[in-house]
Amino acid sequence: DIEKLRYHKFIVMTDADVDGSHIQTLLCTLVHKYMPQLIAQGHLYIAMPPLYRARKGKSDAVWIRDDAHLESFFSDKNREAWEVQRFKGLGEMNPEQLWETTMNPATRRLMRVVYTDPSNPSADESTFELCMGDEVPPRRAFLEEKAGFAVVDI
Repeated sequence: DIEKLRYHKFIVMTDADVDGSHIQTLLCTLVHKYMPQLIAQGHLYIAMPPLYRARKGKSDAVWIRDDAHLESFFSDKNREAWEVQRFKGLGEMNPEQLWETTMNPATRRLMRVVYTDPSNPSADESTFELCMGDEVPPRRAFLEEKAGFAVVDI
């Protein structure tokens, strides 16, 4: 019962890599199927932890969300002077780093999950069915058509 919510932000927090993105997709599909009102009313969020930490000497860390941001960050800097650490997952961060980057409401980054038309969650049903349904041929055709837009994390 959406009227009895005790918490108004449901946050999916996964690793910042491709596997984490897959888990996000599965959890969003679960919420869409069984609790679409959480999405329609703006209660579902995805935490955006960093994939990298960059430091120059003992300076404060610069948290970098993905490969594109890393490339942009170093576009005007001498990369050799920087130490860059890639996190394989949230478990590689110490508690202070996890708090600073992903848990602290003052500094974390969240992305709200929304429907194309919040008043009509079923409008996006065809997309969920295409991407997560039982029919493989249409999903394969969709993926092949859209493959050029993909960013691969290797």
